[in-house]
Amino acid sequence: MPISSAIKGLQSIKSMQNVVKSGIPNKEESDFIKLYMFEKERTRLKSEEIKILLRLEIIQSRLKEIQDYNDEKAGQMHSPKMQEPHQKKPEGVKSDFKTMSIDY
Repeated sequence: MPISSAIKGLQSIKSMQNVVKSGIPNKEESDFIKLYMFEKERTRLKSEEIKILLRLEIIQSRLKEIQDYNDEKAGQMHSPKMQEPHQKKPEGVKSDFKTMSIDY
């Protein structure tokens, strides 16, 4: 005589292979969980989007400053007024500075 038949109620124990019923009793509850999780993810992604847009704005403004500086310097280099630093002044041009002797 097998031992399993001697114990009352052992035949009513269900293994996972015999269980056909869903783990979630009401399918509507899973929809609420999904809605909750999607809402959490949506708010997280919105906050990340705001942070990225702020960072992008800072980066674009800095790039614009650099481009403006480059354009300004390029314009100064190509202007005919600017003399090379190693060239001397013509002798006919007087300096704006005056020299004075100081007695000690």
